[in-house]
Amino acid sequence: MRSFSLPKMAISLMLALLAAVILIGINETGFVQSSEALDDIAQASRTRATLNRVLQHVLDAETGQRGYLLTGDPRYLEPYESAVAAIGTQLDAMRATYAAPGDDFATFGQLSRNVQQKLAEMDLSVRMRKQGNEDAWKFVLLTDVGKQHMDAIRTEATKLIDSSTRRMEVAQSQVRKTLMLSRLGIAAVTLAGLLAFYLYLRQTTALKAAGERQQEILQQERDLLERQVRERTATLAELATHLQNVREEERGHLARELHDELGALLTAAKLDVARLKSRLNQQSPEVGQRLQHLTESLNSGIALKRRIIEDLRPSSLSNLGLTASLEILAREFSERSGIEITSGLEPVELDEAKQLTVYRLVQESLTNVGKYADAKQVEISVRNYGNHVEVDIRDDGKGFDTQGIRSSTHGLAGMKHRVEAAGGRLTVTSEAGKGTRISAVLPKSLQPA
Repeated sequence: MRSFSLPKMAISLMLALLAAVILIGINETGFVQSSEALDDIAQASRTRATLNRVLQHVLDAETGQRGYLLTGDPRYLEPYESAVAAIGTQLDAMRATYAAPGDDFATFGQLSRNVQQKLAEMDLSVRMRKQGNEDAWKFVLLTDVGKQHMDAIRTEATKLIDSSTRRMEVAQSQVRKTLMLSRLGIAAVTLAGLLAFYLYLRQTTALKAAGERQQEILQQERDLLERQVRERTATLAELATHLQNVREEERGHLARELHDELGALLTAAKLDVARLKSRLNQQSPEVGQRLQHLTESLNSGIALKRRIIEDLRPSSLSNLGLTASLEILAREFSERSGIEITSGLEPVELDEAKQLTVYRLVQESLTNVGKYADAKQVEISVRNYGNHVEVDIRDDGKGFDTQGIRSSTHGLAGMKHRVEAAGGRLTVTSEAGKGTRISAVLPKSLQPA
């Protein structure tokens, strides 16, 4: 039995040794394969993270560039320049990863070229903005070149990310195969696989948290830009109102000076000519003719002075009130232009500033009718209500497309701002071939804020 058992034990030992050798071989093979697979996963994960950072930095650079172009604030150049520097560093680091020829090598080369083109396009617009070349940088900003570059960058980056993902999937598959072969005795491989899975989850969570933080930062920047736009819009509106008031004050001052000083000079000159005419008219017919021509010239000068004063600051508004001033304005415009004007003007109770606003609104509307409308008839109405006043100017002219009003058309913009500064609302309604209607609603007193 012993002679039988010894060979059996030897065979068992040999089988055990063989099993041990096989197990060690499986263990070492699994360890090597698992280690290589984990390295591939880590490399692919780093590559994906780097690509995502490149995309994020390109977005940061574009955000800083657009912020600088729209506001001219040099503070936006700091994140822009920082993002550009980071992009170059990360692309240099990724070249070693894609050094071997292949599809990924070509894709990475195309990505690098697209990124450089995008950076060159942004650098060009920033330099033109710094140089004050407004038309050039706005043209670059409004073209589709930047969008095309950005779409190409996203496409190539997505290809590389997908390739990295596929490498990660292949490596994970290898880990699973190794675990299936060695799960009966290779705890180390199992632990390594679990560790790899944990690291992957942690990396994914970190990327998600970083994306959420970046979104919060972008939202804060958007909120800041919106707040700055609102503040600057309010400041510009206040400045425009101030300049408008100053202009009206200057026009009133100039009208008073012309009325007092120039009026006195012209009147004195006319009296002197009348005295000379009474003394010299009998002596020489030629002198009488010259004096008559001088008298007519003085009368024309006085009439011209009166028209200039009325255009600068209508005296009828202060002396006769809004209704009479509008009737005079409509009558004089009808006489000059030959356009029939009908009016329905109710007496209104407005302060001096709002009366001037209504007068200027009607005056500017009639000026536009005379220049552009080619109208035959105009209707002007002023209606008095309990808390507000409505002003309406209609014409039967050729009209226009209100959606196609050019930004350089300052007449309507000036009227709108003047009415809104008085607390009112202006509405322009027009259609080609159907005339134009300008309506304004002004409160009798400003509502408290």
